[in-house]
Amino acid sequence: MARAAFPKGCLAMRIRDGLGPLFQDEEFKEAFGARGRPGISPGRLALVSILQFAENLTDRQAAHAVRARIDVKYMLGMELTDPGFDHTVLTAFRDRLLAHGLEEKILDLLLERLAGMGLVAPAGGSAPTPRMS
Repeated sequence: MARAAFPKGCLAMRIRDGLGPLFQDEEFKEAFGARGRPGISPGRLALVSILQFAENLTDRQAAHAVRARIDVKYMLGMELTDPGFDHTVLTAFRDRLLAHGLEEKILDLLLERLAGMGLVAPAGGSAPTPRMS
């Protein structure tokens, strides 16, 4: 459905297609226990946080995008029928990251992936040489 709606793609689709799954829930296990009812995937919330920053969205707008936009559901690997989550979940997610000292984890993981793909310089390295076509 996303390809039909966006035949040339869009930012959210390019993120998923180019980077694949960015965040595994395991990377946030310190802040998100396994007891109780399963919650929303911390890896998915991390990806929503990146989209939120890229598109300058409020928590309410980001939660609405997850509920309503085909491209965002594609990026997150969600079924079209998935109802998403309440916007307060994003605040709680950030609070947990801060409480466990993981506030830089999302950026670190993203930069590590981009460096591995040669799109940014690794820490302490020089910038990649642009390829000429």
